[in-house]
Amino acid sequence: MRWKAGAAFAAAGILPTALAGAAAARLPQAVLTIAFAATAALAATRMLRPAPATAMADGRAVRPGKAAGTGAGLGALTGLLGVGGGFLAVPALVTVLAFEMQAAVGTSLLVVSAHSLASPATRSGAAVSLDWAVIGPFTATAILGAWDGKRLTAKVSGPRLQRLFALVLLAVAAFMLADAVR
Repeated sequence: MRWKAGAAFAAAGILPTALAGAAAARLPQAVLTIAFAATAALAATRMLRPAPATAMADGRAVRPGKAAGTGAGLGALTGLLGVGGGFLAVPALVTVLAFEMQAAVGTSLLVVSAHSLASPATRSGAAVSLDWAVIGPFTATAILGAWDGKRLTAKVSGPRLQRLFALVLLAVAAFMLADAVR
């Protein structure tokens, strides 16, 4: 985990997350779903491209301004799309800030935690209620998956993990788009 860059990335995204979350309540769900699918497909496509030769392999040379700018943009998308941002945080950390995949995954947890708290706070006044019967089991499964995922990442190389992540993200984008246009 890259604490310094991750903290700048997360902090810069909190206000944009909240503002975009408030704006999202006024948009049709189909538009948000299509935007989600398009954004996920773009992020996955960028992750499938080879990294530029000048990228810093360890992500330590990240300029705070670049981390904050990227975090603000991600925060706006997080709030608008109503997601924690992990599916975008990892590609942003890898492709924009040149983190290796394992550091991007770890750092994204800090970013997702901060952004996940800001967006629902602005949506709480919306007509949409939270379905805890879905959220509870999903959260429990995600925690177990993260625990097992940590063990498995030690066995999978960074580039292979990056390709697998990108392919899963493309599949999610395709399913979301199909659902939105139905």
